[in-house]
Amino acid sequence: MRVHQEKRMRIAGKILFASYLVFLVYFLIFSDWYGRSGEMSNYRYNLVLFKEIRRFWENQATLGTFAVFENLAGNILIFIPLGFFVPMASRYKSFFASLLCTFGLSLCVEIFQLITKVGSFDVDDLLLNTIGGIIGHLIFAIFYALRRAHVKGKNTRNKSSDKRKNSRGKERIY
Repeated sequence: MRVHQEKRMRIAGKILFASYLVFLVYFLIFSDWYGRSGEMSNYRYNLVLFKEIRRFWENQATLGTFAVFENLAGNILIFIPLGFFVPMASRYKSFFASLLCTFGLSLCVEIFQLITKVGSFDVDDLLLNTIGGIIGHLIFAIFYALRRAHVKGKNTRNKSSDKRKNSRGKERIY
């Protein structure tokens, strides 16, 4: 029963991961909400680290708090699930693998935006997306450690219940 339940959980995790990737690609490339419906006539890009972050922060009164939150926190939040799913879906559970996958996918999206002129290439987005992936990996690491501790505790209780004393007072393991 337990093996069957774990298999179902893995399948559900893979379906969630695939759904997230479809959502991510749609949202980052094709979503009309952020003006990605067609090629921009006046294309902008940013190759200077912290330039757009600083601009959003300094012009918060003009742009509005929601716009600043949407750009800065949104770029982080949208990649948190990727950092969580990468170690869960692959055999590579290392921090470096999550960092590389998150940065790599973010770079692919930014290059796609640069080539197609849909959205804008921004190195600050690379940084914020990668931070989101790191946070996601840290959340995964916490859940993974808690799960391992729970399973280890469960196994320890099972082993101690298997020990019984024989007629001479010595423990026997069944």
